Amino acid sequence: MKREIITTADGSSTIRIADWDETYHSRHGAIQEAYHVFIKNGLSVVNKPVLAILEIGFGTGLNALITLLEGSKRHTHIHYTGVEAYPVVESELQKLNYIKALQMEDKTQEFNLMHMAPWGLDVQISEYFVLHKLKKDFAEISDFQKYDLVYYDAFGARVQPELWSEAMFLKMFNAMKTDGVLVTYAAKGSVRRAMQSVGFTVERLPGPPGKREMLRATKF
Repeated sequence: MKREIITTADGSSTIRIADWDETYHSRHGAIQEAYHVFIKNGLSVVNKPVLAILEIGFGTGLNALITLLEGSKRHTHIHYTGVEAYPVVESELQKLNYIKALQMEDKTQEFNLMHMAPWGLDVQISEYFVLHKLKKDFAEISDFQKYDLVYYDAFGARVQPELWSEAMFLKMFNAMKTDGVLVTYAAKGSVRRAMQSVGFTVERLPGPPGKREMLRATKF
């Protein structure tokens, strides 16, 4: 499917899939959304010196980049697993402006290394951040009690409803440790009910710019 780079409301870029009219990040602000959903309501509430994070939809690498930045500030050692079936290509990567928008030119090497890192191997990106990328379908995930935090950043239920099903959230529940947290930009009632049906305790939280609510699920 055709993909194009667009600029979101906060000046940061994202990728749009024209056939679906679906974007990798919010049109109301890619960086603002990423920080609000995954850092403020995810990383900041899981207070551990060593963290295992799973991202569903590695995509542009934005969520991984800001997690690297925040982990370094907090001196938190992070092992980050990013799952992606259709990786961003070099020509797209060159058009993404996250380093400039974040005013983090000193992190250019780390961001490039994230995308150049081989699949299926642990790669030390920085002192506090190890990346493990997996090129596979989300339905193939079979980890058990491995992750402290899950960034659920799949495409929306409008275009890929199967990714927001009880079956997928059971995979996430099983993959997470007790007291593990899952955060997502989504807020649909059907998504919340699917999470609850597999055992999650689910909170509605204020959403990022352009969205009234988001969801956080905890495995107790």
